[in-house]
Amino acid sequence: QVQLVESGGGLAQPGGSLRLSCQASGYTLDYVTLGWFRQAPGKEREGVSCIGGSDGSIYYKASVKDRFTISRDNAKTTEDTVYLQLNDLKPEDTALYYCAASFTAAQPMCETQRAGVWGQGTQVTVSS
Repeated sequence: QVQLVESGGGLAQPGGSLRLSCQASGYTLDYVTLGWFRQAPGKEREGVSCIGGSDGSIYYKASVKDRFTISRDNAKTTEDTVYLQLNDLKPEDTALYYCAASFTAAQPMCETQRAGVWGQGTQVTVSS
Protein backbone atom coordinates (compact mmCIF):
# COMPACT_ATOMS: atom_id res chain seq x y z
CA GLN A 1 0.00 0.00 0.00
CA VAL A 2 1.37 3.40 -1.00
CA GLN A 3 1.29 6.10 1.64
CA LEU A 4 1.22 9.77 0.67
CA VAL A 5 1.98 12.80 2.83
CA GLU A 6 1.57 16.29 1.38
CA SER A 7 3.11 19.52 2.59
CA GLY A 8 3.81 23.03 1.38
CA GLY A 9 0.43 24.67 1.03
CA GLY A 10 -0.33 28.08 2.43
CA LEU A 11 -1.32 31.62 1.60
CA ALA A 12 0.12 33.46 -1.38
CA GLN A 13 -0.61 36.74 -3.09
CA PRO A 14 -1.70 36.84 -6.72
CA GLY A 15 1.40 36.46 -8.85
CA GLY A 16 3.20 34.69 -6.04
CA SER A 17 4.61 31.17 -5.79
CA LEU A 18 4.29 28.08 -3.64
CA ARG A 19 5.87 24.65 -3.78
CA LEU A 20 3.91 21.56 -2.82
CA SER A 21 5.61 18.30 -1.85
CA CYS A 22 4.21 14.81 -1.54
CA GLN A 23 6.29 12.07 -0.01
CA ALA A 24 5.35 8.62 -1.25
CA SER A 25 6.42 5.38 0.40
CA GLY A 26 5.45 1.81 1.10
CA TYR A 27 5.53 0.26 -2.35
CA THR A 28 7.75 -0.18 -5.38
CA LEU A 29 7.24 3.20 -7.00
CA ASP A 30 9.10 2.71 -10.29
CA TYR A 31 5.87 2.08 -12.23
CA VAL A 32 3.58 4.24 -10.12
CA THR A 33 2.22 7.47 -11.56
CA LEU A 34 1.99 10.32 -9.06
CA GLY A 35 -0.30 13.27 -9.53
CA TRP A 36 -1.78 16.42 -8.10
CA PHE A 37 -5.48 17.16 -8.00
CA ARG A 38 -7.44 20.03 -6.52
CA GLN A 39 -10.92 20.82 -5.33
CA ALA A 40 -12.21 24.32 -4.80
CA PRO A 41 -15.25 25.05 -2.62
CA GLY A 42 -18.43 24.27 -4.50
CA LYS A 43 -16.58 22.75 -7.44
CA GLU A 44 -15.70 19.26 -8.56
CA ARG A 45 -12.24 17.85 -8.06
CA GLU A 46 -9.97 18.16 -11.09
CA GLY A 47 -6.64 16.80 -12.20
CA VAL A 48 -3.90 19.43 -12.20
CA SER A 49 -0.75 17.56 -13.20
CA CYS A 50 0.47 13.97 -13.25
CA ILE A 51 3.89 12.40 -13.82
CA GLY A 52 4.65 8.81 -14.78
CA GLY A 53 7.16 6.54 -13.07
CA SER A 54 9.15 4.49 -15.56
CA ASP A 55 8.44 6.67 -18.62
CA GLY A 56 8.37 10.06 -16.89
CA SER A 57 5.46 11.23 -19.03
CA ILE A 58 3.86 14.45 -17.83
CA TYR A 59 0.37 15.87 -18.16
CA TYR A 60 -0.82 19.37 -17.23
CA LYS A 61 -4.29 20.80 -17.08
CA ALA A 62 -4.41 23.47 -19.77
CA SER A 63 -5.02 26.37 -17.39
CA VAL A 64 -1.84 25.66 -15.40
CA LYS A 65 0.51 24.44 -18.12
CA ASP A 66 2.66 27.57 -18.33
CA ARG A 67 2.59 28.31 -14.60
CA PHE A 68 2.96 25.02 -12.73
CA THR A 69 5.80 22.50 -12.93
CA ILE A 70 5.66 18.91 -11.71
CA SER A 71 8.73 16.83 -10.92
CA ARG A 72 9.72 13.79 -8.88
CA ASP A 73 12.94 12.65 -7.25
CA ASN A 74 12.87 8.96 -8.26
CA ALA A 75 15.30 8.73 -5.37
CA LYS A 76 14.61 5.20 -4.18
CA THR A 77 12.51 2.31 -5.38
CA THR A 78 10.22 2.41 -2.35
CA GLU A 79 10.46 6.11 -1.53
CA ASP A 80 9.88 9.06 -3.79
CA THR A 81 8.78 12.66 -3.59
CA VAL A 82 6.68 14.48 -6.15
CA TYR A 83 6.70 18.26 -6.26
CA LEU A 84 4.37 20.83 -7.76
CA GLN A 85 5.88 24.27 -8.25
CA LEU A 86 3.09 26.83 -8.49
CA ASN A 87 4.09 30.14 -10.08
CA ASP A 88 2.08 33.20 -11.09
CA LEU A 89 -0.70 32.11 -8.78
CA LYS A 90 -4.22 33.36 -9.41
CA PRO A 91 -7.20 33.54 -7.04
CA GLU A 92 -8.84 30.77 -9.06
CA ASP A 93 -5.99 28.45 -8.02
CA THR A 94 -7.36 28.53 -4.48
CA ALA A 95 -8.28 24.96 -3.56
CA LEU A 96 -7.45 21.94 -1.47
CA TYR A 97 -4.65 20.17 -3.34
CA TYR A 98 -4.38 16.39 -3.14
CA CYS A 99 -1.56 14.07 -4.08
CA ALA A 100 -2.51 10.70 -5.54
CA ALA A 101 -0.90 7.50 -6.80
CA SER A 102 -1.97 5.14 -9.55
CA PHE A 103 -0.79 2.50 -12.02
CA THR A 104 -2.61 4.44 -14.73
CA ALA A 105 -0.58 6.54 -17.17
CA ALA A 106 -0.24 10.27 -16.48
CA GLN A 107 -2.78 11.73 -18.88
CA PRO A 108 -5.65 9.33 -18.19
CA MET A 109 -4.91 9.45 -14.47
CA CYS A 110 -5.33 13.21 -14.43
CA GLU A 111 -8.24 13.33 -16.86
CA THR A 112 -10.27 10.57 -15.24
CA GLN A 113 -8.99 10.94 -11.65
CA ARG A 114 -8.24 7.23 -11.64
CA ALA A 115 -6.13 6.79 -8.53
CA GLY A 116 -5.91 4.08 -5.94
CA VAL A 117 -4.41 6.10 -3.11
CA TRP A 118 -5.01 9.70 -2.05
CA GLY A 119 -3.24 11.99 0.37
CA GLN A 120 -4.98 14.06 3.01
CA GLY A 121 -4.72 17.32 1.10
CA THR A 122 -2.99 20.65 1.60
CA GLN A 123 -4.73 24.01 1.31
CA VAL A 124 -3.59 26.65 -1.17
CA THR A 125 -5.14 30.08 -0.81
CA VAL A 126 -4.38 32.90 -3.22
CA SER A 127 -5.53 36.26 -2.00
CA SER A 128 -4.33 39.81 -1.65
